[in-house]
Amino acid sequence: MTPSIRSERKYLEILRILAESHEPLGAKRLSEKMAERGFVLSDRAVQYYLQYLDEMGFTAKVGNRGRLLTEAGIAESKRALVEEQIGFIISKLERLAFRSTFDPVTGKGTVAYNLSLVREEDLPGVTAAFDEVASAGYGFLNTYRVVETDPRIPDGHIGIMTACSITLDGVLQKMGIPTRLEYAGRIAVDENGSASFLDLIGYRGTSVDPLHLFVSAGLTSINRLVTAGAGVALANVRAVPSAARSRVEEAVGLMEERGFNFPARRGIGEFNLPEHPYRLFIAAFTGMNMVGNAVEKGYTVKTEIGAGTTPFEYLVGATGSR
Repeated sequence: MTPSIRSERKYLEILRILAESHEPLGAKRLSEKMAERGFVLSDRAVQYYLQYLDEMGFTAKVGNRGRLLTEAGIAESKRALVEEQIGFIISKLERLAFRSTFDPVTGKGTVAYNLSLVREEDLPGVTAAFDEVASAGYGFLNTYRVVETDPRIPDGHIGIMTACSITLDGVLQKMGIPTRLEYAGRIAVDENGSASFLDLIGYRGTSVDPLHLFVSAGLTSINRLVTAGAGVALANVRAVPSAARSRVEEAVGLMEERGFNFPARRGIGEFNLPEHPYRLFIAAFTGMNMVGNAVEKGYTVKTEIGAGTTPFEYLVGATGSR
């Protein structure tokens, strides 16, 4: 088995599947998952790749249940998939937009969500930080849900679900409006509610979610925003045909009635964004503002942006802000 195997598309996809899995996977299950992604491989062929991964120390057997990536395997997956990751973030979010079914007219359907993990002992402080953002109206949705029973939540931790703003893209698409998520950015809001972007990162040229970068780099002042009325929050920007403006205004207005939040003037085309003769930009606050406020207060919060979809009622039906 030669080192060239490490550049093969099938090898990379097996690495990706193992990296995404929260449980051991055997050759049969890996073969099934590969088929779901368009790769037809027999169990024996999968074993060929697994043998190489074992020899390199990238995988470890877990009894008869299958294999998990080792620490070396996790490092290999990050190295091997870095180029593959360019475009992966936006592709994942676009899939969620397509899968969401929320209808702002009826208030029914599914919305995309983010899943944050916090230590059990930190939960009161973290939820207090989330509540500050929700009360001030700077989350994408002014509610969140505390989750305790989910296989993705490790021992000693609690999960918190917040609405993901890619839900807006799903709403617009289902109205027949072509939508393209373009940027994540830092948005400065003053005491009068006026807003302008300080920085933008394009979703289509990055291997990590830009919102994570802004939070981890300490480039927000969300706590100052929610307590003093002026500060720097996070928002993302999508583009639609300018001819669809009236329908977009209708959609955003309906979503505001359901508790969703947008920057000044409903987030439509009124910012210091690149001008385009035929495209209209729409900005929406993100659920990561809740996370950012908690991080600014010193809490450790690990968040998967675009973790899945859930019924809208499940989020808005939580007690209080939760």
